[in-house]
Amino acid sequence: MGTLFLVATPIGNLEDITMRALRVLREVRLIAAEDTRHTQRLLSHYQITTHSISYHEHNKLARLDAILAALAEGDVALVSDAGTPGVSDPGYELVCACIAAGFTVTPVPGPSAPVAALTASGLPSDRFIFVGFLPRQGGERRSLLAELAPLTVSLVCFEAPHRLIEALEDIQATLGARQMVVAKDLTKRFEDLRRGSVGDLLAHFQANPPRGEYTLVIAGQTASGEHKRERRRLSAPSSDAPPTTEAIAERLRHLRDAGQSGSAAARSVARELGLQKSVVYAIWLELNG
Repeated sequence: MGTLFLVATPIGNLEDITMRALRVLREVRLIAAEDTRHTQRLLSHYQITTHSISYHEHNKLARLDAILAALAEGDVALVSDAGTPGVSDPGYELVCACIAAGFTVTPVPGPSAPVAALTASGLPSDRFIFVGFLPRQGGERRSLLAELAPLTVSLVCFEAPHRLIEALEDIQATLGARQMVVAKDLTKRFEDLRRGSVGDLLAHFQANPPRGEYTLVIAGQTASGEHKRERRRLSAPSSDAPPTTEAIAERLRHLRDAGQSGSAAARSVARELGLQKSVVYAIWLELNG
């Protein structure tokens, strides 16, 4: 019976692959790849001619029988477009099916964007939680961040460029003025690790539209309770009473001091408190003369 090898592949720089991974990719009977065209660039670079088939989010269940049949004849390697398969990429269902069928599942470790960003962040790396991609919808995203807020460990997540600014607004509104790192295109030519407070980074990306692939590392709740006090100060009023003008103004002052524009601050506070943006923006105008 064959073995399913979970082979980590480069997250950008093609040199970031182990000798073992290259050997496995040459010797297996079949490579199941998230995108065969993407993987072919890696295989061609190292002159590997092993046959590959697609295994991605949209066909991962339909492909199970074919891959299990291939394992009955020999070894199979599973790869994603970048990093370790099964981590925010297809792989979980296949691993479970192989274990249930009695096949051996073996990891071939290597590049990992969450670990790369964490170790270079300058934030505590002895304990951390990886939460994958933040939810697409703002309400779900803020709900998840609220659950993570009390944790004292570093938080690591992925975010798409077109949602990065909204995510930073929600992080600031939910977690307060924490330190964090936004890592772009790790190991690639234009790699960039930008460090600072949430407000500083938000202001930067409002002025410089995000492009690329982003990994975020956020400091955990401090033992002194500084973040807890900040979240209490910024927390929404009780649902039994509408937010007062002063409460709205206080949030706007905080975002203004963090460098946010009036439009962005009004949008963030309106979303947080469930108000019309025009109402909040009117308070912003009054607050700033």
